[in-house]
Amino acid sequence: MLYTTLVSFWSGDDWIPGGLSEPLFNAKGTSGAPSVMKAQILAGGRGKGKYNSDGKGGVRIVDSPDEAFENASNMLGYSLVTKQTPPDGLPVNKLYIYKSVDIAQEFYVAITFDRARYKPVLLMSDDGGVNIESNVNQLQRFWFNLSTGITPEIAAYIEAQFGFSDDDMGMVTHILRQLVKLFREKDATLLELNPFVRTTEGSLICIDAKFNFDDSAKFRQPELVSLVEHSAEEKDEYEASQLGLSYIRLDGNIGVIVNGAGLAMATNDLVTLYGGNCANFLDIGGGATKETLSKAFSILQGDSRTKALFINIYGGRKRTRAARFTGSLVPRVIFIHVK
Repeated sequence: MLYTTLVSFWSGDDWIPGGLSEPLFNAKGTSGAPSVMKAQILAGGRGKGKYNSDGKGGVRIVDSPDEAFENASNMLGYSLVTKQTPPDGLPVNKLYIYKSVDIAQEFYVAITFDRARYKPVLLMSDDGGVNIESNVNQLQRFWFNLSTGITPEIAAYIEAQFGFSDDDMGMVTHILRQLVKLFREKDATLLELNPFVRTTEGSLICIDAKFNFDDSAKFRQPELVSLVEHSAEEKDEYEASQLGLSYIRLDGNIGVIVNGAGLAMATNDLVTLYGGNCANFLDIGGGATKETLSKAFSILQGDSRTKALFINIYGGRKRTRAARFTGSLVPRVIFIHVK
């Protein structure tokens, strides 16, 4: 299942677009109380990540417009490396800024699918924030049915596990039921609140959120599709998807074109097994035309990392003569399996 991720500021209030022409001192929260600045990339672990500019993380607390400007100067346009990014990191073109809150306790809350049980599951932990990835064994799991959602029985178990007061549990139950509704109605594959916090004043607040939805349901979710932004690194993936091609950028230097997802995965595995490193996963499917094949070649040849192309076609049905029109100087190895 493919999915699309929306960056976290769509669930917040303010963000700073790329470039420092935007007056940071006008951003909400930078004129008085401390504010939080977060790098906006499609990867987790930003707080513990490191910028290639100043070695600092992707989540910073600032106390003034001058401090905000100084930090933004070292964040926008630079790459941030986290556990979930490629080795060279991902470029940051937007910052999300919001007023800091005094946190008494952090929680992690998420809804996703348990593929082993074929049902949705609610994940919760009382140790949220940047430490969640190292404390996954502490996650509590609550399986539920999408048609019934968070039942009183599940709510009672959550209350007992996490020690919420009756007043808090009323708010927690309301939030969880709204999450289930959103998860169901928007074809989500992941809804994540991290951290979900209790402030020193006793309020329950969602500080940050992550939202993945199923690519196969895009025709039902035009509003969500309109919010999706494609970075320069994702441009080829987006253009390939518009032509019915399944393209995923990897870290190697051997471009691969295959028909069929299973054969593509097996081909990538074999290349790796024999010491190679694939630059991509590219499945042209069963109905590729000269135009789509030419686009596939164009995508791979436009990647400066690609030193060779490996085309593995099953059935002999594809128009491999499309390679004649690419003008490629990159060596090609073509296998065609005929029944």
